[in-house]
This record gives sequence, C-alpha cells and structure tokens, in this order.
Amino acid sequence: MSQTARLSGLSHVNRVDDGSPLADLLDERRHLVALAHRMLGSADDAESAVDECYRRWYALSDRERERIRVPLTWLAAGVGRICRARRVLPPPEGSAGAARPTVPDVIVVRPRDAQPTTLRQHAAANPTTLRQHDAVVHAVRRALVAADVDLLLPLLAPDAAAFFDGGGKIRTLVAPVHGRDRVARGLLRLLDRGPHTTLAAHSVNGRTGLVVHHGRRVVAVLSLDASGTEAVGVWVVVNPDKLRSWNAGRRP
Repeated sequence: MSQTARLSGLSHVNRVDDGSPLADLLDERRHLVALAHRMLGSADDAESAVDECYRRWYALSDRERERIRVPLTWLAAGVGRICRARRVLPPPEGSAGAARPTVPDVIVVRPRDAQPTTLRQHAAANPTTLRQHDAVVHAVRRALVAADVDLLLPLLAPDAAAFFDGGGKIRTLVAPVHGRDRVARGLLRLLDRGPHTTLAAHSVNGRTGLVVHHGRRVVAVLSLDASGTEAVGVWVVVNPDKLRSWNAGRRP
C-alpha cells in the first residue's frame, strides 16, 4: 500500500489540518520574498512586506483560510498590494526606508512550566530515563525517514499532541494537533522529504531531539517529550528567527 493510501486511512482531517510539506513552505516564502524584492528593490523591505502579508494571513479566521483553495495565490496578491502601497507612501521620519514591523509569534514555544496538563500527567505517571527518551527519539526518526505511518503510530501515545511554531513567517499549522493519528499525519506531511532534505538526531535543549536540514541549512528543530516507550508531545520550530543560531556562519 502506498504512503498516500495509508495516510488516507487515518482519521479524517481536512487539508488545512494536514498542513503542507516544509519544503513547499520554504519555497513559498522564497517566491514571495523574490516578488517583493522585484517591486521594492530592497531585501529588508521585501522581508518586511512578506512578514506583513503572513500577519494578515494569520489574522483570518480558520474558516476564511479553509476557503482559500490556493494559499500561494492569495499570499502573492497580498504581497503585491502591500508593495504597491509602500511604494507610494513616504518613509517614516528619520528613516531611510520603511520601518519593519514586528511580527509576533503565532505559537508560543514550550515553556516547561506551561506544558499542557496531559503532558504533565504523562510525565508524572510514567517518568522516562534519558536512555528511554533517546530510544523513542531514534525510533521516531527512523519512522519519519522511512515515511512509514505503520512504524510511527505505535511510537505515539493515543493522546499525543504536536505544537508548531512558525513565528508568523512560515505558514505552519496554527492550532496544536491532538491525537495519535493526527500527529502522525501532520509530521509525515510536514517532513515529506525532498532530495535535499535530511533528518538527524541532535542535542536540543540538552536532550536528544531531531534537526531537519535543507541543503546545508537547518530549517526545523523537533523536541520530543516521552513517557515510557511513547512520544506524548512533539514541539516543532520552523520560525527562521529562532533558527538563526543553528545557521550562524552558514550561507543558504
């Protein structure tokens, strides 16, 4: 049975809930930045315009986003409108160019004392040793590299949850994903790997996690919470700002 068919056999979730492959999302942002750069002539102004467009995307309701059949078309049109407006507006006083607005994080990344109750309950009921944690992470990595849902599902707790942090700069899922089937589907969809994408185990916040490279650049970092032999929480960071330290000194 093909990977697509096996995924289709999981609990029904719609296209928006599935998310999109990370490689496609990176290409999407590059396309939008290139479009804005052609219109504005400045790399910083182009990034600012794209950030503003993503802010408007996340300001839409879930229902409004679901009705947009091709997000890239909507985003490209939005970037075009923003760039045209900025070309006719004067720069702020005391500035050589347009001010770059701050785009807030859409998902707040994992403060340990703010973990969902179910994760804290798992940790208290079934504490995990470092060796057990590492075993779970390496098993999850093997399942993701193989893109095998049959390997991945038994490694996730029935009430597992996944949290995605794109920082408003990568079009990731906004709401947390709950349930073994949906977490498996979301991770396999996000990490649907292209020819230049690799997934490796690496120390993350002092414990073994997973790092996704696209070419030479780190494009995602995954931190897992384990309970016994199962992953109960997966925290996925694709926010480019939060990955800068991982890419210090590297060129795209």
